[in-house]
Amino acid sequence: MTNELLRRAFLNQTAVGIGSAAMAAVLRGSFAEAAPDAVSAASGGVVHPLDFAPKAKRVIFLCMAGGPTHLETLDYKPKLAELHGQPMPESFTRGQPIAQLQGQKLTCFAPQHPFKKFGKSGQEICEIFPHIGSVADDLCIIRSMRTEAINHDPAHTFMNTGTTISGRPAMGSWLLYGLGSDCDNLPGFVVLTSVGTGGQAQPIAARQWHSGFLPSRFQGVEFHSKGDPVLYVGSPRGVNAQQQNDVVGAVNSLNQLHGATADDPEIATRVAQYEMAFKMQASVPELMDISGEPKGILDLYGAPGGDGSFASNCLLARRLAERGVRFIQLYHREWDHHGNIKNGMLVTAKAVDQATGALIQDLKQRGMLDDTLVIWGGEFGRTPMAQGDGRDHHIKGFSLWMAGGGIKGGISYGETDELGYNAVKDLVHVHDFHATILHLLGIDHQRLTYRYQGRDFRLTDVAGQVVQAVLA
Repeated sequence: MTNELLRRAFLNQTAVGIGSAAMAAVLRGSFAEAAPDAVSAASGGVVHPLDFAPKAKRVIFLCMAGGPTHLETLDYKPKLAELHGQPMPESFTRGQPIAQLQGQKLTCFAPQHPFKKFGKSGQEICEIFPHIGSVADDLCIIRSMRTEAINHDPAHTFMNTGTTISGRPAMGSWLLYGLGSDCDNLPGFVVLTSVGTGGQAQPIAARQWHSGFLPSRFQGVEFHSKGDPVLYVGSPRGVNAQQQNDVVGAVNSLNQLHGATADDPEIATRVAQYEMAFKMQASVPELMDISGEPKGILDLYGAPGGDGSFASNCLLARRLAERGVRFIQLYHREWDHHGNIKNGMLVTAKAVDQATGALIQDLKQRGMLDDTLVIWGGEFGRTPMAQGDGRDHHIKGFSLWMAGGGIKGGISYGETDELGYNAVKDLVHVHDFHATILHLLGIDHQRLTYRYQGRDFRLTDVAGQVVQAVLA
């Protein structure tokens, strides 16, 4: 009872009573150490002028979550087929980390689907991806990727942030921090997710698109193509647009008052994000309404719209790109094929193939592919060794592809050995991959840094080389 009386007395005797407590709640937040230039104008980035002439303005990253097998997608290995069922040569695997097969008998497991040559370039792609094959002449297939984390969550973290340590800024956050946004009524970094049925759907944590130690306005915003596109973005029942605007104005006035006396970058973030949320109440419904899209486009993607599918998300990705969103990340959770990989890959390929090819075609016919970098790949690959009738996680060599945005089309870069185990020619580490993406957007990866806890951090840590051979 005494504590309750003290609490009431405090609130009653405070100059503005409960209003003061409410204001404190609005203004409460972490006071992170920040670089002086980290809170530039809401739409501006810190890299000005750009370090290089940019080839790309935006990125669409199609994340195949779960670790797609390179051996049934982009890396043809006839020798592996010859050795099917035979012991895996120990010279390949001795002393190597293997996720769930460690210490077990290792046998070679043949590619479960045939490959064919596509396009004038003759790119070899698994035939269960005919739509991706149809745009083969626009693709640069990298077959020599390497990463450092052998389990899903740290591998996603490494692919997204350049480190396995959780809590660092995502790639999209780094790009938004460096370049700023090209639109003022949508977030500059948007994430869409979909779930299939052809493989185990690995969970994806929201921290994969978090801004880490960067100001929080640079973090990704998850949109949903099914149901409410953005949670809580709508006005409460009975509140009209003018009333909502009044609330936003009042809250921002309080934030600005506090910002005049406290050197906290998060206050500027709150002001910008309240205003952004208000603008999104009009822009998001318009974005999500695909009723104006021609039937031919809907048929091209195989996207009825509003069903939460990967196809719908690909169409929304193009619409987001048109509206100036800087970094668009699509996760499709269906690629963890520890078993039944032959049938599982058929289901998964069908879920993503048509819409992926359609996205490239659609961007190209609109003149947008030239300045849009499209990436397709996962956090790692799969083993050439059998795990029952599936494959285990693999980090020593895997594949992804890039298209548009200053990338040479119709080429393959790098190689794995004859069994698809080790990347042996023109290795591309994840740090090199990140350095190349930043370069295409006009940024020197060594110069895009942020001082935090006494150290200058960057997306590529202390490594990374631009892969010049894949640049147009």
